[in-house]
Amino acid sequence: MSIQDPIAIPMTDAAQRRFHRFPVEGSARLYSGSAMWNTQLLDLSLSGVLVERPENWNGAVANRYRLDLRLEGGILISMGVELARIVEGVGLGFTCIKIDLGSFAQLKRLIELNLGNHRTLQHELSVLRD
Repeated sequence: MSIQDPIAIPMTDAAQRRFHRFPVEGSARLYSGSAMWNTQLLDLSLSGVLVERPENWNGAVANRYRLDLRLEGGILISMGVELARIVEGVGLGFTCIKIDLGSFAQLKRLIELNLGNHRTLQHELSVLRD
């Protein structure tokens, strides 16, 4: 599966702190050019994702991957990600760098439901445009 109609999402350390993160139950598949790992989703935001560290995972910070998230209700969100940090005892933190329009719409709706506040969502979306 390829990511089509990508939206570039520039992230800075300051921008990452301005996004609300939400715990979400779901599974994740992480793809490199030569391997695939199954894992569990821990939380997500408009700027990135935290997943459990998969068994036999051997990646490094700044490596790029494709990540497919499968959520309750059959929601699939696919994105290009870059490993931002390894959180010992917790998991892998990824920054979203590309996402197709359909996946972005799903992610935006999920964030909107969790925020419960349209104004906060609009603020977070404006940070993506900066």
